[in-house]
Amino acid sequence: MDVFLWVALALLVLGVVGSVLPLLPGALLSVVGVVVYWVSTGFSEPGPIAFVGLTLVGLVALVTDYAGGMVAARFGGASTRTSIVAGVVGFLLMFLIGPLGIFVGVAGTVFALEYVDHQDAEESGRRALVATVGVLATAAVQALLTFSMLVGFVLTVVL
Repeated sequence: MDVFLWVALALLVLGVVGSVLPLLPGALLSVVGVVVYWVSTGFSEPGPIAFVGLTLVGLVALVTDYAGGMVAARFGGASTRTSIVAGVVGFLLMFLIGPLGIFVGVAGTVFALEYVDHQDAEESGRRALVATVGVLATAAVQALLTFSMLVGFVLTVVL
């Protein structure tokens, strides 16, 4: 097997792992894996339809990665400002205290800002819970999307 095929497969596997581990850009690694192999084959493998399909799945996973938590917070009733601030705080705390920082940052920020705005602890807690579940759901969706990219790549290129 070609060295670029091995590199692409490694990047796709890392993409699946990175979709559930913070600090590894899972979707981006998966897309890069597909592109590396496609370029190395002179733009012939995977074929154009498979390439576009795999790339689109990767882009959906990428958008899910960066916007999923904020969308979940909005879905739970948090304001746009709260959603954006929670996303930033969760991202920054991830670097300080690891994966737990994402959950603490999102849940704590949503609860605090929504409580300041509405003075309702129960509703603020519900919104924080929905946002936190949304962060977990985002990771699950990313894992499914990046895994489907890996399977699709193997089916179209290797087998």
